[in-house]
Amino acid sequence: MPLTTSPAQTQEEMKRSFPELQKRPCDTMALHSNPRRRSECANYIKVLHQYNRTHLLACGTGAFNPVCAFIRVGHWTEDRLFKLEEDHIESGRGRCPFDPNSPCVSTLSRGELYIGLYTDYWENDAALCRLNNHSYTRTERDDKQQLNEPKFVGSVVIPDNDDQDDDKVYFFFTEKAVDMDTGNNAVYTKVARVCANDLGGQRMLVNKWSSFIKTRLICSVPGPNGINTHFDELEDVFVLRKKDEKNPEIFGLFSTTSNIFKGYAVCVYHMDHIRTAFNGPFAHKDHPEHHWTAFEGKVPFPRPGSCASQVNGGQYSSSKDYPDEVLRFARDHPIMFQSVYPLHRQPILLKADGERRLTQLAVDRVEAQDGHYDVLFIGTDNSVVLKFITIYNKETDTVEEVLLEELQVFKVPVPITEILISAKRQQLYVGSEFGVAQVRAHHCDLYGSACADCCLARDPYCAWDGITCSRYYPAGIHNKRRFRRQDVRHGNAAQQCNGLQMNGEQFQRVEEKSVYGVENNSTLLECSPRSPLAKVSWFVQRGSDKDEVREDDRVVTTPHGLLFLRLRRTDAGVYLCQSAEHGFIQEVARITLEILEEERVDELFHRTEEAEEEGAGGQHKAPPCTLPGIPHGSTSKLWYKEFLQLIGYNNFHKVEEYCERVWCSDRRRKKLKSLQPKWKFSNAQERRGRVRGDHHRSPRHALMT
Repeated sequence: MPLTTSPAQTQEEMKRSFPELQKRPCDTMALHSNPRRRSECANYIKVLHQYNRTHLLACGTGAFNPVCAFIRVGHWTEDRLFKLEEDHIESGRGRCPFDPNSPCVSTLSRGELYIGLYTDYWENDAALCRLNNHSYTRTERDDKQQLNEPKFVGSVVIPDNDDQDDDKVYFFFTEKAVDMDTGNNAVYTKVARVCANDLGGQRMLVNKWSSFIKTRLICSVPGPNGINTHFDELEDVFVLRKKDEKNPEIFGLFSTTSNIFKGYAVCVYHMDHIRTAFNGPFAHKDHPEHHWTAFEGKVPFPRPGSCASQVNGGQYSSSKDYPDEVLRFARDHPIMFQSVYPLHRQPILLKADGERRLTQLAVDRVEAQDGHYDVLFIGTDNSVVLKFITIYNKETDTVEEVLLEELQVFKVPVPITEILISAKRQQLYVGSEFGVAQVRAHHCDLYGSACADCCLARDPYCAWDGITCSRYYPAGIHNKRRFRRQDVRHGNAAQQCNGLQMNGEQFQRVEEKSVYGVENNSTLLECSPRSPLAKVSWFVQRGSDKDEVREDDRVVTTPHGLLFLRLRRTDAGVYLCQSAEHGFIQEVARITLEILEEERVDELFHRTEEAEEEGAGGQHKAPPCTLPGIPHGSTSKLWYKEFLQLIGYNNFHKVEEYCERVWCSDRRRKKLKSLQPKWKFSNAQERRGRVRGDHHRSPRHALMT
């Protein structure tokens, strides 16, 4: 997303202005010698905020020479205005990193920019800063207690109360720390807090944070003998705001730092727990080689980490008035002793398959008939967005994970770099290096018109309205239909949909088809339930008897259906595919399998080939490929006649369709159509063709392109 800048300085001018850039990678020689740098030597937007009603603040890397500018967007969306203010382009140093790959987080509040970034080209100086027209406040330089090689992930302003002077800014990041048990460098996730109105001290900590404190965020799975599996690498953070702006919920997407396996977890934190840790004891150690302990001495007043506000007594109007004793303690004790643990002391979601890397997280709180649910949208490194809900069972202290959908957002497998939610429009905005896509947050229509399928989907956005699966609205909001069937917590379709009928028939569609197999050959009876969570069972019906199909070395159940590796004549019959999910059993497909005798089929093909060779002057031809309505030659008629005698004339139309599907390739079918342009399909044949071409995908595997 390049940002147009003012006329570029010459390289000599830039070297004089910024001595440390004399070896910058965007020099001409570097560009020719390193193709990767060519793409990096553009202006990558790293900071973008709505500055006021009419302007955006944008800061970019500027080919390793950061720049900031204002963009006029107008008062209203209808203005369709997007114009760069060329008179207000200025240096972005300290507000934007040099490298487009450098981590950077920022938030804008009341005209002040709070940002975490590396301020220098070499990425040696990590800082948490506040910038405005009147002051500049940041963390101490080269203070490993405050920041030690951090990777910035998120930032947000959260008020503690109605006093704006007491507002806090929270930063989320990972950093290196020495593990005292092993002596090795470990990576921990931290949350840091500063006062929004902190101006630093008068004689100490000048232009430095006097309220900076931080503590560890823990996301782990309890294990046997008290040994937990920790997820220490924070990948993304999402702040779910509620009606009470003072108490949002913090969702973190974590990964393991282990070389043994790669796993991911989502943990949720309450603001009460974070505030309790920051109001608890400070961490202290007498020697760098010692372990951290809780500080038991006297904490000066006002307490370090508190803001100069009326809520805290109003004795100090600014942090510049704080006593030196307070500032000295704040500089020496930036770490809190208590860590912050997640809700229920365990993750709400675990993914340890290692198939794909999880990159982004967004959460939408949805009101359903049986309560509120947090819908998780998780971006991956292959253009897929996973849609989950999690249900906590208080009695068993366990969490149930329900995968609702897998959305393939981009055709090219690229990492998802951003997910934004518009709760008002019910849309997702998904970003990658290739562009931005708009995706619906729900696809209720893909669950079908059956009450059971809609209920089993367990999607809090959707409910069965008496006709089809549609968007669920709380009582009194667009609620024009009486029937609302939804059970997100249990997915009990048997109870919700019991007795619901339409025109005397149950709301249930059963696929019926015939399959012909040749003795001693293999064949597959396809069956795909709507839900990948359903358990599939197979039964065979012969007359009035109905028996469950047992697997052996010849019959195998696969995710795509029932596979016969070697057919026998006794395998003929009607096969029923049933799915069971949450106690609800429904018939998905009914397949009639007919077995053709191997000897007669071989004899038939042998005679057909001989007849065709004679008719073609000795040239060999493949078995006939015909389309319904296309006239056959004499050999084709002979072949069809023999084949129909073998299977019976009553199945003529089914055989015609089956042969076309099995033996006709798309290329040959198109060739036949081009040779006979005047032939037309009957209405019935057209309908069959469309049905065969419609491959319904489960909404949990829907494609969004």
